Amino acid sequence: MAVISVCGIAKSFSIPSVRRETVREHVFGLLRPRRFEELRVLEDISFEVRRGETLGLMGRNGSGKSTLLKIISGIYRADRGRVVVRAPVTPILELGVGWNPELDAIDNIYLLGGVMGLSLAEIRSSIDDILEFADLVRFANLELRHYSSGMAARLAYAVAFHAVRDVLILDEIFAVGDAGFRARCFDRYRELHAAGHTVLLVSHEPYTIANFCQRAILIDGGRVVLDDRADHVSDEYLRRLATAPLSVATPA
Repeated sequence: MAVISVCGIAKSFSIPSVRRETVREHVFGLLRPRRFEELRVLEDISFEVRRGETLGLMGRNGSGKSTLLKIISGIYRADRGRVVVRAPVTPILELGVGWNPELDAIDNIYLLGGVMGLSLAEIRSSIDDILEFADLVRFANLELRHYSSGMAARLAYAVAFHAVRDVLILDEIFAVGDAGFRARCFDRYRELHAAGHTVLLVSHEPYTIANFCQRAILIDGGRVVLDDRADHVSDEYLRRLATAPLSVATPA
């Protein structure tokens, strides 16, 4: 049974046709209407994800992958088409959104964990594991404004991995942190997959897609150009990169 059904999704954004960078340009720009052009990001995207499946998404920057994940997660609305998600979703996308930099790591774990649907009891019982997973035990009482971007990202991933319900959506999860942290992410992913969770995984790494996904989709210019076995899609992605740049979304 399909746990995620995407049918005919299209998405565009309006972008200014003329940039205003100086104060003078902004002041004089108020006297004339600003013109916009339509940037088509996704066009007629359709696929399904079966329960317990790990589906990879590949495509060059600007091909529409992250926009698609946000539509599936309910962050963006599609211009047309339909998305049906038949299970609770845990998206790990723009990590750190919702952090309070004036609070320490423990308080922020409560904050983000609550946003992700964890109960107070679940958060309380998971704090030590989350800090250990993120390798931040020594910095548990340090305010997040003193954290590096890498430390904050590790903490966000650690919280999210403990908040997983049925469907996990990952955007370049294995590109964060050092080798030790990535290994822990791999192990946690394997545990979730073995437990029957459905995973939608975006990565530019052919090795990651080929080894962690049964099936993958290649997006080129906002369209699905290949839906096949993960190793076949990874090979095609590399072939296209070697022979010609992948298309990206362009103004209409």
